[in-house]
Amino acid sequence: MARRTIGMLVLGCVVALSGGLHAAESTKTIIIKVFDGKTGRAVMPTGYQVRVDHETMLHPDWVKQNEDGTAEMTIPADTHELALHLAYNNSMDIYVNCDKEKNAFGDVWYLVPQIMSKGFVTENGCAKAKVSGKFKTTALPGELILFVREKNMIERVKD
Repeated sequence: MARRTIGMLVLGCVVALSGGLHAAESTKTIIIKVFDGKTGRAVMPTGYQVRVDHETMLHPDWVKQNEDGTAEMTIPADTHELALHLAYNNSMDIYVNCDKEKNAFGDVWYLVPQIMSKGFVTENGCAKAKVSGKFKTTALPGELILFVREKNMIERVKD
C-alpha cells in the first residue's frame, strides 16, 4: 500500500513538472522599445494592435505597458512573424512606421526567430541622414526596437 502511494506521488510530481515545462515553452516574451523617428526620444504608445503569422485577428491584450515606457509582448511560442500598430494620444490614431524609405502605413512583418535570437532594430527612414546616425542603438536578444512618427496634417485629413 505504501509503495503504491509513493509511486502515485512520484508519478504525480513527474506529470506536474512536465506540464510546467510545457507551459513555460508555450509562449515567448518580446520587449518592445519605441522611439520617435525624428527626435530619437522614447515614446509611450497608448495602444497596441498585434497580428501574428498573417492572421486577421488582433491581439491588443498580448502587450503589457511598463512604467519605464517599454512594453512586454507575450506571443505563442510557435509564432513565426508579427506585425504591430501602435496608437497615440489615447485615440485611434496609429503611428507611422519609419522602417521603410517610404514610411509604412500597412503591416510590416517582423521575424520572431530573428528577434528572439539577436534582437531587432528597425531602420529609421523618418530622420534626415545627418540626424539618423545619432539614433544608432542595438537590441538584445528578445528586444524589438521601433522608430515611428505621428501622422502629419495631410495624412490625418486623408483618414
